[in-house]
Amino acid sequence: MAKTSVYQLDGTVPVAQAVPFGLQHVLAMFVSNITPIIILANVVGVPADLQGTLIQNCMIIAGIGTLIQLYPLWRIGSRLPVVMGISFTFLSLAISIGTTMGMGTVIGAVIVGGIFEGILGLFVKYWIKLVPPIVAATVVTAIGFSLLPIGANSFAGGQGSADFGDVHNWIVGSITLLTCLLCQVFGRGFFRSLSVLMGLIVGYIVALFMGMVDYSALNGIGFISLPTLLPFKPEFHAGAILSVIAIYMVSATETIGDTSALCAGALKRQPSNKELGGSIACDGFVSSVAGLFGCTPITSFSQNVGLAAMSGVVNRFTIATGAIIMILGGIFPAVGSVLTTIPQAVLGGCTIMMFGSILFAGFDMIAKCGFGNRNMVIVSVALSIGLGFTSASQMFDIFPQIIRIIFAENCVAAVFLLAVLLNLLLPKEK
Repeated sequence: MAKTSVYQLDGTVPVAQAVPFGLQHVLAMFVSNITPIIILANVVGVPADLQGTLIQNCMIIAGIGTLIQLYPLWRIGSRLPVVMGISFTFLSLAISIGTTMGMGTVIGAVIVGGIFEGILGLFVKYWIKLVPPIVAATVVTAIGFSLLPIGANSFAGGQGSADFGDVHNWIVGSITLLTCLLCQVFGRGFFRSLSVLMGLIVGYIVALFMGMVDYSALNGIGFISLPTLLPFKPEFHAGAILSVIAIYMVSATETIGDTSALCAGALKRQPSNKELGGSIACDGFVSSVAGLFGCTPITSFSQNVGLAAMSGVVNRFTIATGAIIMILGGIFPAVGSVLTTIPQAVLGGCTIMMFGSILFAGFDMIAKCGFGNRNMVIVSVALSIGLGFTSASQMFDIFPQIIRIIFAENCVAAVFLLAVLLNLLLPKEK
């Protein structure tokens, strides 16, 4: 392939140039990628030695999924700079199934459900008309809103941490955010595009001098460790499978939103049906592979969509270097362990602006659809009910558990369903 720029989708760039941009993507999503499996393993009671194996497997699966999105296998993959990682969407249901029926049942449902979503992606042309541009724009906006509390919690030290909201988290988070802003506003060329990495480096150094970096996890780390296949024996139960398939539908919705936001924010166009279908198919089939390695489902990462939109870096070869770093982090445990030392406040300082860029992309998509009365009703009703009701999730306590899991804990699902229904039911404008 011909040499090209990091701001162009295709072609190669020098490896020395690609690595820092790829590393920036890994740092933006690394903690979020391994956190779901850590929480699940602790709640379900997975042995400590097996937890380390699962973390390694998650990193490898995230890298493989990202490479398939970048360089598709047949119709699986979007050929877009989509970064994949372990989804939070499935966490509460996985905990519920894992604590009552065991991890084997969780894995069995993940494998079957992933195949279902993968097939859904292959036949996207038969149902994608249900998701016109105004629906996609509403979902992207909802994703942006839903991510803001995550960035704020990280900024304060991480939800549930003993030092949540302490002054040192405020200091480190603010310095990190200020560094990102200064690089973004006053930087030029690559320096501007690497604003998040610059913020991470400066924030990490400040946190190091403030005694906030813990290297204890590096003690006793081995040099190399290969992934473990089938750490849990899959078990197949109809109820668990149907519940997980329902959440896979939500994941497909988020993937549509992420892919649309990426194309709108970074590529300045709408995604094609082929790209949407490939993205969803990768989401599903790679999730089934994740199940074989004891991991919960994989999905596109919104924070990396925000990073691509903010930096303008969309080159597939460049993003692939990040995917390779993830795979190496899984094979060489020391790599992953070093990345886990990044304090939450540093990550929060970086992600605040990235999440805001997704929100901006949603607004831009809505503007391109027009501000007619019909679009106003779809966007305002879907967002106000979807975001408002899920912020008061106790409202859903009268409903069955599966309804609570899908809607009470995931505003994107509620917004998507309402936007689709309103688009179908409201009369077309003349």
